[in-house]
Amino acid sequence: MSGFHAWEQKPHAKNWILFPDNLGPRLSIDETALSNGELYTVVTNKAGKGRKGTLVAIIEGTEAEKVINILDKISEEKRKSVEEITLDMAGSMRKIVRNCFPGANRVIDRFHVQKLAYDALQEMRIAHRWDAINEETNAIENAKADGKKYVPETLSNGDTKKQLLARSRYLLFKSGDKWTDKQKKRAKVLFVLYPDIKQAYSLTHSLRMIFSKNTDKGVAYTKMAKWFNDVTDSGFKSFNTISATFYSHYPEILNFFDNRSTNASAESFNAKIKAFRATQRGVVDVEFFLFRVAKIYA
Repeated sequence: MSGFHAWEQKPHAKNWILFPDNLGPRLSIDETALSNGELYTVVTNKAGKGRKGTLVAIIEGTEAEKVINILDKISEEKRKSVEEITLDMAGSMRKIVRNCFPGANRVIDRFHVQKLAYDALQEMRIAHRWDAINEETNAIENAKADGKKYVPETLSNGDTKKQLLARSRYLLFKSGDKWTDKQKKRAKVLFVLYPDIKQAYSLTHSLRMIFSKNTDKGVAYTKMAKWFNDVTDSGFKSFNTISATFYSHYPEILNFFDNRSTNASAESFNAKIKAFRATQRGVVDVEFFLFRVAKIYA
């Protein structure tokens, strides 16, 4: 009744499905998991806005050569008409775009860039938290050895050190002007006790402001260069690693400021697929699942 058995893409649907007519000047490419953690490469058209006409291709795996071979089935003329494509910093995605869409401006998603900085900041917080846990464990053992009752030190906001570091996770993701009164108090205590976290938070905030406040590519270039210098001066190992990663993708990161394009549409499409998968209690028949996805979004 659905037309699944007569579907022209059914013979190869488990490996790939392709909709060349949905190709547009601005695309996104990303990866998503359909079932059992198996990854698929998904190409979408931004003009589709998550509705019919959005899906261009779903290809099993993320191996560059395999994806390239499938996308090359689209005519060269159509592929050359693509003007811009957003992606993450994965080397395989970069290779796919470079080979299949040679005329496209590659734009690395700003949120993937910022996430690396947030991860480095959280890594510092977690390291301090483990130190606080070990410190508390040793204090408990010492108190037992002395036959005393252990009473943890309480900070001015009512947290212990261990609690302070655990409860500070979410406030470090937010801009200071969006903190609640309790988060402001917690941040004040945190930054006094751990000035390195304060400095790292300042670096992540500065990076976020470069993307949020600048519209001119030249100005952004200058400010990004200053940010690199600040990272070097900080001496934080994790941030220096990120700085090196950014440096190798510098042109694609700065391309964001041409049209302020992000991979948000791809992330939104992935969320739609995951929500659809949840309503079906998972994916039993991959071919039929992709058939239904194609009916809705292609």
